[in-house]
Order: sequence, then structure tokens, then C-alpha cells
Amino acid sequence: MRTPQQTSIIIRLPAVLKTVGISRATLYKQIQAGLFPRPINLGARSVGWVADEVDALINARIQGVDNEGIEQLILSIHKARNDN
Repeated sequence: MRTPQQTSIIIRLPAVLKTVGISRATLYKQIQAGLFPRPINLGARSVGWVADEVDALINARIQGVDNEGIEQLILSIHKARNDN
């Protein structure tokens, strides 16, 4: 995804919704189903998503990865977050 020298970009909810073309309700349903990366906390009432993670999901969808494959991708994304 990224090398240690690259800076991660955080995108907020409106940008995520525009980028993936789904509703807010659908986004949160996909997060609950393990089909979309969880947001990261930016503050007391603020969250965002790592742009590289959203891009990885979009690319997987373009490549025709099924939901089982997407679940595995999301698990690896969350594991990579915890390893850093």
C-alpha cells in the first residue's frame, strides 16, 4: 500500500461517499458486514478513512473480487493498521 516515506491521506465522510458512490447508510452497513474499512478516529466526534485503503477496495471491486475476497482484503487492511 504505502512505504514508510509516504504520507497517508485521510479523507472525510463526504469524500468517501462521493468516491465510492454509495449512501451513508450503505457505507455503514458494509463496514458492519466487513466489506469496507473501518474509519479511524480523528478526534472526539470526528472520523476519517485512509485514502489508500479506500483505493485498494475500489481496485478490488474493479477487478471483480467477490465479497469473500473483499472480507479478506479488509481483514488484511485492519491487520496492517495494527502492525504499524
